[in-house]
Amino acid sequence: MNRPLLDRLPGCPDPSGMTIDVEHLSLRELNALVTAAEQRRALVASRRPVAVVRRKLIAFAAQCGYTIEELIGAAPAEAAAPVRKPATRRRAGKVAAKYRDPDNKRNTWSGRGRMPRWLAEKTKHGRSPADFLIPGLGRSDVRKSSAIGQRTVFKQS
Repeated sequence: MNRPLLDRLPGCPDPSGMTIDVEHLSLRELNALVTAAEQRRALVASRRPVAVVRRKLIAFAAQCGYTIEELIGAAPAEAAAPVRKPATRRRAGKVAAKYRDPDNKRNTWSGRGRMPRWLAEKTKHGRSPADFLIPGLGRSDVRKSSAIGQRTVFKQS
């Protein structure tokens, strides 16, 4: 295609987008456009279809003992780069349940993460999360107090 000719046409600001305003072209510019279009049509018509060329290339590469990926370089580039595993997040270990719903024993909560709906519903009506602690599992973590700077071992006097 005669691109410099199309680039000079005032009605053709973007030849790749093929938006040509033929209303404002002169006779000379229209003839140049028709000539360029005929040249491009002849070139496209004389080429073999892509599928035929692709089959011939694959057959020629196989005849020489190669695959088309080896010749083009797509497969070796992938093989050369080390395959990295995606970063996996460490899963938090299972924690024993700390709170239990007295109405439904299957509703439990470990105290980690977001408060479950059943407990949020019951605390909304005035009850404390400490009321749902499973006996023998320690204090409630709902009202955390900082243990930094406090003694944890007391002397017996």
